[in-house]
Amino acid sequence: MAETPLAGRHALITGGGTGIGAAAAGHLSAAGAKLSLLGRRIEPLQAVSELHGGAVIQCDVTDPSRVAAAFDEARAANGPIDLLVVNAGIAESAPFHKMTRESWDRIIATNLTAAFDCTRAAIGDLLKSDNGRLVLVASVASLRGVPYAAHYAASKHGLLGLMRSLAGEYAKTSLTVNAVCPGYVDTPMTDQSVARVSQITGRSEGDARSAITNMNASGRLVDPEAIGNVIAMLCLPLSRDINGAAVTIDGGTAA
Repeated sequence: MAETPLAGRHALITGGGTGIGAAAAGHLSAAGAKLSLLGRRIEPLQAVSELHGGAVIQCDVTDPSRVAAAFDEARAANGPIDLLVVNAGIAESAPFHKMTRESWDRIIATNLTAAFDCTRAAIGDLLKSDNGRLVLVASVASLRGVPYAAHYAASKHGLLGLMRSLAGEYAKTSLTVNAVCPGYVDTPMTDQSVARVSQITGRSEGDARSAITNMNASGRLVDPEAIGNVIAMLCLPLSRDINGAAVTIDGGTAA
């Protein structure tokens, strides 16, 4: 196998400044891909770009007009998009009877509607590429219910439905569409979840972190680098027959 099997490929990553997005950037860059890193906060994107190269583009993915402009900026920097990693997402927690419509709309807009907009913005390029790849960062919440996070679970279930529908629709093309479904990952988003659980339940942050960590069967948080590695694998030309897959990475919880 070539040492840089993605040489010349343009990979666009949403939420590319931290966590899974930053890890995916490192693995895709190591495989030779040119990077476009999108996110709301410019400083984390610049830090990733300093390590791995790539264009840095500020973008709130819940603004469809900004998404379209950002994708055009990415094309101007790196050419047509061959690989799209839809990673941007947020999480919130609340008992359902206290969940607000504003919270619901915010989660759905960021985790699901933005995935639609980003995919629409890239689909023409992806279908023209001889090895187009779309990878959606979903969650084990795509596969089961999550108490106190009904809106988050609904958004991630929807993301999996989008993936499976597109995988079937484009199965006879050169585009593959897959999802990764991590459990709890050692990222800032999990740190925020710990703080929310502590606030809601009155537990100490240490107890809250232990409770969340133990939801992974392994008893440890998933390393974002492991997820970045799987994303890069799904983007390889040799992965052309992996299509419509929801790859669970959670230490065995869903086994």
